[in-house]
Amino acid sequence: MIGETAASEALQARRLGEIGLDNFPPYLMNRIMGRYNGRLRGQMASLGFTTAKMRSLSVLTLIDGILIRDLSSYAVVEQSTLSRTLDSLAADGLVTREPDKDDSRATRVYVTDEGRDAFERLWPSMSDSYQQMFDGIPDAERQAFVATLHKILTNVKF
Repeated sequence: MIGETAASEALQARRLGEIGLDNFPPYLMNRIMGRYNGRLRGQMASLGFTTAKMRSLSVLTLIDGILIRDLSSYAVVEQSTLSRTLDSLAADGLVTREPDKDDSRATRVYVTDEGRDAFERLWPSMSDSYQQMFDGIPDAERQAFVATLHKILTNVKF
């Protein structure tokens, strides 16, 4: 425990110039996601999707009927952007919104069959990009990386 605290304090004391961009995880994670989204941009555009629409439908195919506030968190989309995104998805017949049965102030979002079909047309490109991300990385390393990401996610919750 003492060693972990000392290591943490040493990390805090370093400036970005000392760490360097290539050793700064938030920078690397943003670059990775920028490239991932960039690879998908053409396929998304051909389906009339934006990154926010793709993320929302991705979540809804796994957690259908989610509260809007939770969808915002899972899809990593600001609430104001999500509201416009859901308006567009609903206008296209890809999602529906319904008041929550237990809280009249809350709204749940459901993916329609058309929304599921649209997501399934995008999934092969998403899967290819995902596979490319881990090309040459052994499964054990990928699993360790994902486990570390879960720990980081827990640490940065607010």
